[in-house]
Amino acid sequence: MQSYTIKISSTSYNTLQQIAARSGESIEALLDQAIEQYRRQKFLEAANQAYAALRNNPEEWAIEMEERQAWDVTLADGLL
Repeated sequence: MQSYTIKISSTSYNTLQQIAARSGESIEALLDQAIEQYRRQKFLEAANQAYAALRNNPEEWAIEMEERQAWDVTLADGLL
């Protein structure tokens, strides 16, 4: 795997060292996990904003509700 050098504050580095020592994970693994968690958080925030915008548009929301009703018939099709 290719690696890169980045600059972080000494406070962040010390925090990473402490977490790594307690968890037994490498700093690299901790950063990978933190970045993935942040990516997912931002994705969900964007999805929530898009949903709120849809919900606030009466015409588009009506179309959404019609589509949901059309798909609701598949709930009783016996398929798992």
